Amino acid sequence: MKKIRILWVDDEIDLLKPHILFLEAKGYEVVTATNGMDAIELVQEEFFDLIFLDEMMPGLTGLETLAQIKEIEPNVPVVMITRSEEENIMDEAIGSKMADYLIKPVNPNQILLTIKKNVDRNRLVSEKTTSAYQSQFSQIGMKINEQLDFYEWTELYRKLVFWELELSSSEQGTMDEVLFMQKNEANNAFVRYVKKNYLGWFGNNVNERPLMSPDIFRNKIFPALDEGEKVFVLVIDNLRYDQWRVLSPLFSEYYLMEEEELFGSILPTATMYARNAMFAGLMPSEIKKLYPEYWIDEDGKGSKNQFEEELLRKQMARFGRKESLYFDKIQNLRTGKKATESLNGILKCDLSVLVVNFIDMLSHARTEMEMIKELAGDEAAYRSLTESWFRHSSVMDLIRDLSGHDVKVMVTTDHGSIRVQNPLKIIGDRNVNTNLRYKHGKNLNYNRKEVFELTRPSDGYLPAINVSTTFVFAGNQDFFLYPNNFNQHLHYYKNTFQHGGISLEEMLIPFVSLVPKG
Repeated sequence: MKKIRILWVDDEIDLLKPHILFLEAKGYEVVTATNGMDAIELVQEEFFDLIFLDEMMPGLTGLETLAQIKEIEPNVPVVMITRSEEENIMDEAIGSKMADYLIKPVNPNQILLTIKKNVDRNRLVSEKTTSAYQSQFSQIGMKINEQLDFYEWTELYRKLVFWELELSSSEQGTMDEVLFMQKNEANNAFVRYVKKNYLGWFGNNVNERPLMSPDIFRNKIFPALDEGEKVFVLVIDNLRYDQWRVLSPLFSEYYLMEEEELFGSILPTATMYARNAMFAGLMPSEIKKLYPEYWIDEDGKGSKNQFEEELLRKQMARFGRKESLYFDKIQNLRTGKKATESLNGILKCDLSVLVVNFIDMLSHARTEMEMIKELAGDEAAYRSLTESWFRHSSVMDLIRDLSGHDVKVMVTTDHGSIRVQNPLKIIGDRNVNTNLRYKHGKNLNYNRKEVFELTRPSDGYLPAINVSTTFVFAGNQDFFLYPNNFNQHLHYYKNTFQHGGISLEEMLIPFVSLVPKG
């Protein structure tokens, strides 16, 4: 292993000889300098992993030396060591992007801890994270094989996402494949759970089922309005729970989290079904029956979600809601800018809803564009791209502006997505829908053991185009392909993010309630 090289700059370096010998005994290489100019020359000529820098030196001060070092090596961590405890010096040091700040006299263990925090931290955290997941592995495996209820599945999924995020930040990567296999095992068990229980969640006992797409406004948003709250609902289409976890720190700067819950997307986990169900407070077949003018079948022309505001207004009317409503969608940069300019309009209404389609567009772009495939090559990269978009988006500007007002913010989604791997052959006529994770039509030919099928769509409260319509859903990482041009389509669609089927990632999705810190 390469020795860690440390530059220690102090005009009284001879007095620090015991500290230097202590570090060398620990395996570190220590180079010394007694003034700022010599230190700058050394940084120009050699590489150092860490620099200890005295603040009070003749000639160039520590802060003046720091400024020139940062011009040469902006990423090297520099630790200021000084006798002064004056707050303005601390502020200036921290403002100059000091890695740490120590007050003289320092002891060897202080120095050692600082080195480990700034140089060895990633390795130590990686080793600790890997060890911690290894100790949890068997416990999670046993839980997967138990007869879990819906709430227990959400808790297990939270735990898997926690370890996925922890291990993705680890440098070692030794447990990535193990976690992938464990998530795969969990998804297979979750698919069996959904097949067994899904149809029992609908019908007359809606109060006994898990929280699902049609329940969100009735159970979560309307009660906040009853308490006199002004509510802003942000619906980020296709937002997975792991993506929410990387977005949450952006919100936490301005908001306190009041609630974070996972609820269930209905099947198909697709926008026209799940999001229409959310806004209508009804299942798809009920929407088609009660409001046929607001339901467009998949073979119909135009957007299948063009009547979301109307459906929400119908739901509010059914529940006797009289609140004023603001509703808007962001589907491109222009409408995004418009949303930030609409802050006053949002604040005038009791309930405001903003739908953002970026992540769904990103998943489709990733399928179709090689450059996006490179940028979002796996789940970790997909999360990173999502975080980067949101951080610099007009939506983030709006969220920041709203934090200065007495508005409760609720963040949710319609469904998630999963990276597909395993093709399933299916045969149907040309009228079968194009989605890779679910199919519906007549005379479909498939392996019944590989799918979840609804031969009577009405059992799942889904509209049927004709009396012989069947719905079939792919589970875990499976996706449907036709036999013709099979290998070509396999190469094109494998490893793309899709939605519409049954998986933890698609069905267990976040609902978050936030209040401004102010």
